[in-house]
Amino acid sequence: MTKSSASTQAHRQHAAEGGPLAFAVVTVSDSRTLETDTNGNYLRAEIERLGHRLVAYHLVKDEAQQIAQLLDELAAGEAQVLLFNGGTGISRRDTTYDVLSQALEKTLPGFGEIFRMLSWEQVGAAAMLSRATAGVYRGKLVISTPGSPAAVRLAWEKLIAPEVAHLAWELGR
Repeated sequence: MTKSSASTQAHRQHAAEGGPLAFAVVTVSDSRTLETDTNGNYLRAEIERLGHRLVAYHLVKDEAQQIAQLLDELAAGEAQVLLFNGGTGISRRDTTYDVLSQALEKTLPGFGEIFRMLSWEQVGAAAMLSRATAGVYRGKLVISTPGSPAAVRLAWEKLIAPEVAHLAWELGR
């Protein structure tokens, strides 16, 4: 059951009238290839299934400088929504969160909080290892999820797909 106020419903209605959104998908991984990037393939298919446009897709190593450079390039492009997956854990190689959290001009703490709450229902205390985050960078909506396929699906189905048009509409107001 989806809960929402009358004003949220009105905002969603306005957002739905805004047409398709332009997305960029970035998979951050030291081990995945274009052929084995199940997360990137899933997100690309879901974006198109909902009638949005995929305008960029990248597979990048978990190197802070590469992630930061790509973030800047994508922020200068036509994508309205930048979806990063991978590199949000706490290992030495996980740098996505560190790069994005330093760059974001506004954060959406609720995204990570709700993601971890939903993850708790699936994986228990291991949910605390996630540093999923979202916010705004140079007028773009930036969302970052863990790299596990279950986490990407959870974030897409429960958080991103239901609210992305509303978020983009709010950002453009």
